[in-house]
Amino acid sequence: MDTTVTTGEEENVWGGGNRPLGASYGKLMMWFFIVSDALTFSGFLAAYGFTRFKFIETWPIADEVFTHVPFVHGNYPMIYVALMTFILIMSSVTMVLAVDAGHKLQKNKVIWYMFLTVIGGAIFVGSQAWEWATFIKGDYGAIETKGGRILQFVDANTGDRVAIADFAKIIEDEREQLTRSEGFWFMDEGSLPTYTVNEVVQGFQASPNILVRTEMKDENGHKTILSREDSLLKLNKEATIVVEGANLVRNEYGSRLFADFFFFITGFHGFHVFSGVIINIIIFFNVILGTYERRKSYEMVEKVALYWHFVDLVWVFVFTFFYLV
Repeated sequence: MDTTVTTGEEENVWGGGNRPLGASYGKLMMWFFIVSDALTFSGFLAAYGFTRFKFIETWPIADEVFTHVPFVHGNYPMIYVALMTFILIMSSVTMVLAVDAGHKLQKNKVIWYMFLTVIGGAIFVGSQAWEWATFIKGDYGAIETKGGRILQFVDANTGDRVAIADFAKIIEDEREQLTRSEGFWFMDEGSLPTYTVNEVVQGFQASPNILVRTEMKDENGHKTILSREDSLLKLNKEATIVVEGANLVRNEYGSRLFADFFFFITGFHGFHVFSGVIINIIIFFNVILGTYERRKSYEMVEKVALYWHFVDLVWVFVFTFFYLV
C-alpha cells in the first residue's frame, strides 16, 4: 500500500491556521467581500445583457443618448463618459502609488497620492451625478404611443434629432390651470410636460421638414424614419402623452427598461464609489495624524486599495457592456 509523505513546508503553506496563505484577517475579509460583490454585479450585468438581447430591435443607441459635455454645446458621443472612465482609472494608479509608498513608510508620499485618489473619485461621483441630471432632464422630448412606444422627431434633410420646443405650437387655454380653491380634485402640475400632444401635433403639421423616427431599427442598426404621411398618421392615431427626459416610468430615449437599468446599475456602482471616497478620506486623515506611522504598517491603506481597485474594475465592465457594446 502506497503511503504519501507530507513535508513540513507543504503543511505550512496549506495548513490554514490564523493566517492562511500568509494573508491577514482584514485582507482576507476584504477579499471575501470583493468576491461576493463581484457576483452581485455579475448578476446585474447578466440581467442587462439578457434584457437588451431580448429587446434588441428597440433598444436605445448609447451614442445618441450620452452626447453631452458640461459647459460645452454640441453633439459629442461618449466623450465625457470616456473622460470619467479615464479619471477613475488614473485614481486607481495613484492608489497603487500610495500603497507602494506605504510599504516604504513614506508618509508624505502616501498623503499626496491618497489626496489625488480622493480628488479623482470625487470628480467621478460628481460627473455621474451630472450625467444623471442630464439624462433625467432630457434634450429633445418625444411622444409616447398607446402601446408604450416612443416616437422621436428628426430633420427630414439631415436626419438629426429635432427638439419638440423647436416646432411645437403654443395654444392658449390648452390647459386649465387648477388651484387649491378650484376644482373637485387638485393635482400639482409640476410633473406635467411642457407641451400637450395637441400642441406637438399642430406644430408638426405646420413644419413640413420634420419626420417621425420610431424605436424600431432596420437591418443596418439605424432607427426607422417614417414618411411624412405615415408620421402624421402615427401621431394622430397613437400619440398619448409628451415625454421629456427619463425616469423609472417613461424614457424619451426609447425603452423604459434602458432607463431602469441605467439608474440601477450606475447608481449601485456610484454608491460604491461614493462609499470608497468617504473611506479614503478617513484613511487620508489617519495618515496625516500619523496613525499608521506609529503602527509601522500601512496595511489599512492596502486594504482600502483592494476595494478601490475593485470598483474601478467593475466600472470598466459597466462602461464596456452598457456604453460601448
